[in-house]
Amino acid sequence: MDFELTDENKMFREAIRNFGEKEVAPLVEEAEETNIFPKQLFKKAADQGFLCPRYPVEIGGGGGDKITECIMVEELNRVNPGIASSLMAQSGLATQPIYNYGSEKQKQDFLIPAVQGDKVGSFGLTEPNAGSDAASIKTRAVRDGDSYVINGTKIFITNGPFCDYVIVAAYTDPAKRGVGINLFIVEKGTPGFTVARKLDKVGNRSIETGELVFEDCRVPAKNMIGEKEGGGFAQITETLLSGRITYGARCTGVAQAALELTVQYAKERVQFGKPIIKFQANRFKLAEMATNVDVMRTYTYRVAWMYSAGKDVHTEGPMVKLFTAELLQKILSDSMQIHGGYGYMMEYPIQRFWRDGRLFTITEGTSEIQRLVIAKQLGY
Repeated sequence: MDFELTDENKMFREAIRNFGEKEVAPLVEEAEETNIFPKQLFKKAADQGFLCPRYPVEIGGGGGDKITECIMVEELNRVNPGIASSLMAQSGLATQPIYNYGSEKQKQDFLIPAVQGDKVGSFGLTEPNAGSDAASIKTRAVRDGDSYVINGTKIFITNGPFCDYVIVAAYTDPAKRGVGINLFIVEKGTPGFTVARKLDKVGNRSIETGELVFEDCRVPAKNMIGEKEGGGFAQITETLLSGRITYGARCTGVAQAALELTVQYAKERVQFGKPIIKFQANRFKLAEMATNVDVMRTYTYRVAWMYSAGKDVHTEGPMVKLFTAELLQKILSDSMQIHGGYGYMMEYPIQRFWRDGRLFTITEGTSEIQRLVIAKQLGY
């Protein structure tokens, strides 16, 4: 088996790393302080094929595969997980359902402008009383002539406060648990669609996350994704499967950043007359961290390759997210321990990665849900 990146992969990694360091890094402090995402990055990333690297070049994408996307995600998260999250939502959750299941009209009106950075999308699944149990959503879409009338509330929606459109999961037939769900594209400015509030989070503060409310929100029937009522839950499942592999790269990027920051600090911090990296306790921690980062990256890229090759990864996808998200917590904890009291100070960037990374065992399927899915797939 060949675990080496191709020359094309390596060139892409160098290009996206340069983009992250030159275009993203200078914007981090202000975005974190103000909780306002630098929206110009959507267009800047799109112009270089970085925003949606897995979609065809013909529609403005990068023409790459899942490994390409994982490289992008890893490098951007190495700079800032919050900003990376907004761009990730665009390349995955907010576009993949349209790319895979949407009509040509939907692709022209929403997908292509999103891939090219001209429109910002979001994905509305989670509700105040329906998180891990996604089939328990209460949002309804009732057919009325050539329209559907949507009522419901969505929460924790990345890019929600400023999106141009949101893909909304709603029941067209609530008598059919899960199966009766459909996805609808709801545009900004549609009467009845409002952003109730922007949420204040402990971490990932450069993401704008919102609560969205739909009150008698009338959308054209042509905005339903798919040709018939029902089937939306399967579309959601496949979209989330891809995202779980992507999360492996997200965790790896944050872990790499934590390792780099901790090595640098340990070389500079002097105690008992020598840099603390010279103490065996710290060197052993760093050696273990470096080993774990390498294993996280290798496993993520292996499953990304399987996904691009069309192999069944319904077991491996959740395994990637579970393994990398849980291992990241250990890496971040060790990083904070080596930093000591300074790590707890806001002026040191390690605390930001620590806060940001804590979310990863929760969002897009908790670790507990991943274990349930894996056990089911294995027949346990």
